[in-house]
Amino acid sequence: MTEQRAALGDNPALWPAPLASGGVDATVTVPGSKSVTNRALILAALAADPGWLRRPLRSRDTLLMAEALRSLGIGIEETAASSTAVTGLPEARGEAWRVIPGTPQAPARVEVGNAGTVMRFLPPLAALAEGPVSFDGDPRARQRPLRGLLDALRSLGARIDDDGRGCLPLTVHGIGSLDGGPVEVDASSSSQFISALLLSAPRFNQGVEVRHVGRTLPSLPHIRMTVDMLRAAGAQVDSPDSGGEPNVWRVTPGALLGRDIVVEPDLSNAQPFLAATLVTGGRVTIPDWPAHTTQPGDALRQIFTEMGGDCTLDEQGLTFTGSGRVHGIDADLSEVGELTPGIAAVAALAEGESVLRGVAHLRMHETDRLAALTREINALGGDVTETEDGLRIRPRQLHGGVFHTYDDHRLATAAAVLGLVVKDVEVENIATTGKTMPGFPELWHGMLAGDGARA
Repeated sequence: MTEQRAALGDNPALWPAPLASGGVDATVTVPGSKSVTNRALILAALAADPGWLRRPLRSRDTLLMAEALRSLGIGIEETAASSTAVTGLPEARGEAWRVIPGTPQAPARVEVGNAGTVMRFLPPLAALAEGPVSFDGDPRARQRPLRGLLDALRSLGARIDDDGRGCLPLTVHGIGSLDGGPVEVDASSSSQFISALLLSAPRFNQGVEVRHVGRTLPSLPHIRMTVDMLRAAGAQVDSPDSGGEPNVWRVTPGALLGRDIVVEPDLSNAQPFLAATLVTGGRVTIPDWPAHTTQPGDALRQIFTEMGGDCTLDEQGLTFTGSGRVHGIDADLSEVGELTPGIAAVAALAEGESVLRGVAHLRMHETDRLAALTREINALGGDVTETEDGLRIRPRQLHGGVFHTYDDHRLATAAAVLGLVVKDVEVENIATTGKTMPGFPELWHGMLAGDGARA
């Protein structure tokens, strides 16, 4: 704890981002995927038999999901780590959670924090309980969109009281089952609306047929992840990727299997470490990078290669090497929007202009990420302008200053990347990285020390 205080400096709210003395050279073991962990928890909770999650992520978002499921009567037992300390470290890579499924119970209260997966994946499950289940969260969570999902649930037979706000706080009044069937939903503001309906659909009386009727659907890899995990749990799913109708997903009612699943490393959380190689001209290896995955973070291999790096994927994992020069990029990030803050940080240090497109939906994430990136990079001397659906970033000489994070973990890690080569960058509330990556400051210092950082 003393070392952590020292790392934070005199003002614990401001973290002095460490400056790299040269090219980084490290192996960094990142924790499990938040997206996989929280989907696996939902599927295990609805299964017919107990299941295991091995190497799960223990972060604020996943612990909120686990606690919410416990409040609904689902048993979750942890092994190989204390349940009282959020370290994010699956000790010796042996931590596991045993999930004992059951019929969701009510009354219950769900605290969502600012976790989109919790606030969106759990209302369909709560509709299967008998009685009221209330949902609330952080102030920012009350501003994040839910109307499309809530309207869809109502059309499937759920009773939900949100006083017409279309956001938190709300109460789901379950009657023990949900009719299901065909439903239209505008998921242009969040693909999580579709994933939320699909994950619980095997327990609906008629399953579900979800038809997206809005504008461009963002973050399609996350829907593919949901579909793949449903199929692995024994669900029958028809989807556009398997030859089905465009923008339509169908799930047949039926029992889910209790599984023993090993959670993949979170590839999006590997982003700042890969970015470090680009901006310092170094090398980083991420062990256990999967050869085949639905995680959006896998797109970093191509994106960061276009920006000047080189990567090798072998039995050691993914090794990424920077050339010492960063190229600008023109990229449609609509399917991988969560990567935008880290890409923007690298682009701010590039030799040429970058245009990041297809990410208008980021205005409704943990914060308005487009406005925040523009404001904070420009405060360090950058030249970033918002476009209708993204950012235009022109290279400028940056200087030190405070980088505000707005309680957004990806803004905090993006600031750390800038601080590698820009002297005197101070990151406000680096602790917000605990949302998905506890222990990030220690990992970051470990990478710079080249000591084989592990999380």
